[in-house]
Amino acid sequence: MDRRAATEGFEPHFKSSPVTAPWEPLLSRRGERSVELGLWVREAHCNSRGFVHGGVIATLADNAMGLTCVACHAGVKGALTVSLNVDYVATARLGQWLQITPRVIKAGGSLDFVDALITADGETAARASATFRIFS
Repeated sequence: MDRRAATEGFEPHFKSSPVTAPWEPLLSRRGERSVELGLWVREAHCNSRGFVHGGVIATLADNAMGLTCVACHAGVKGALTVSLNVDYVATARLGQWLQITPRVIKAGGSLDFVDALITADGETAARASATFRIFS
């Protein structure tokens, strides 16, 4: 995959976390109502077979979906995960571009419903859905 094309519009991620620190560098791309995450898969993201660990995918999907919820509300402090579901469709492998693209299904008063498509070199690797409690 063309590295330049894959990362177009992505910048170093604006939010750090002790959980994701070992997986840096993380990249993000902000839209009007979304925050996509992306990274080049390295050994730190993989299990012993060279596949991206499901926990990495779940964590990054949760992160992107939560940040997307916050982007949809003016003046909120954050979003708390109420439920998270991940379906693993295919493997993502060492060296691939992993991208998490979230979408708000419904932004309500105190609860938001979001899903995300997780791709590896443009091919579907997983899908996620979550419910978030919005707090100000």
